[in-house]
Amino acid sequence: MTTALDAVPRIRRGVKCTFDQIRSAHVVLFPEGVLVLNETAASVVALCDGVRSVGDIAVVLADEYSGVEPSDVASLVRRLVERRVVDVDG
Repeated sequence: MTTALDAVPRIRRGVKCTFDQIRSAHVVLFPEGVLVLNETAASVVALCDGVRSVGDIAVVLADEYSGVEPSDVASLVRRLVERRVVDVDG
């Protein structure tokens, strides 16, 4: 399964993104478990708003981080879909 750059990801219902003070890390809480995110992954999840496409997210992140590749963002979104954290339209 691949995620196209024009796919529009959104956080699934029942999923919560927060900062865990104990772990000192961003986490995603979902019915099947917890994902601990690095800073870049947390930024991607925060931008999965159901409005921006994967390509749009990559552009926003490229302004903030060096070396952001659209294919890397698409790969991360695909893994988030597989973990049932986000859904995509398109």
